[in-house]
Amino acid sequence: MRVRSSLIIVSALATSAQAEGDALVDTLGPREIAVGEAMRGGATGASAIGLNPSGLPLNRELVFQGGYGYRASDQTSLIGVSACDSTNAAPGCFYYNHSGANPELSGTMTHQSTHLAGGAFSYPVTPRVFLGSGIKYFSSKDDAMGSSDSSGWNWDLGMTLRITDMINVGASGQNLWGADSPDFPRAVGGGVLARPMQTLSVSFDARWKLDGDDRSARYGGGAEFLLRTGSSAIPLRVGGLRDNGLGATYVSAGVGYAHMKGAFDIAGRYAVSGDDATMIIASLRFYGPRLPDSGTGISAAD
Repeated sequence: MRVRSSLIIVSALATSAQAEGDALVDTLGPREIAVGEAMRGGATGASAIGLNPSGLPLNRELVFQGGYGYRASDQTSLIGVSACDSTNAAPGCFYYNHSGANPELSGTMTHQSTHLAGGAFSYPVTPRVFLGSGIKYFSSKDDAMGSSDSSGWNWDLGMTLRITDMINVGASGQNLWGADSPDFPRAVGGGVLARPMQTLSVSFDARWKLDGDDRSARYGGGAEFLLRTGSSAIPLRVGGLRDNGLGATYVSAGVGYAHMKGAFDIAGRYAVSGDDATMIIASLRFYGPRLPDSGTGISAAD
């Protein structure tokens, strides 16, 4: 009986290790997903929460965002709401995220849920150097055999450099200090975002886990092109992503509609190898005051 129970536990853990979902992925919105998660060099608004808190000063706006996503492989629903204000001297975001998954492990349906709340803050050191930090509290529950619940605080750090008015470089670390949890692995990443023209941006990111012996890399890139229609814009996004820990490759795409009072974005991601983590995610943004940017080139669609 002990042998059988041990085999069930090992099988469940091995299966869950192939699941894509954790806080490094489940906090991302449709803009990030669409461009292969490659926004650490231009993480404005809610994108700063999951990628790089230092990017908030790249534009100057008050924005409220709500989103919903669904990942088919583990029947995960993703819900996120945030309020970000970068119109003042100390930009910041407050947010709440919830993920609820129902993966099938060893033929048994299980349930996993995570509640996450926190803040992301940025500190403009100079007009071209931004530092950022994030603090969050999480509570994760997992009823799978061999799993345990976890909760606690965690901290992020980030830095963004405006190399030129067209090129930004960003670097960040997630869950660097705080409570240990498999849902909140430690990781570091970096990326570059270039805007060769006001209607086109291209980006590339890489991320490495730092938990135990896990140094798996996740790297991706993408592009965004804006179709201008008077005072509005239609962003078209495309990207690709490779995770060598999962042995999976993904393609992604998204579209949106943005104007001065609000924006809508939707994106999808499809696994072309090594996984079946197809997902779709959408968000709505509502703007308060929006001030002229500081020469970053970040557009209204961002």
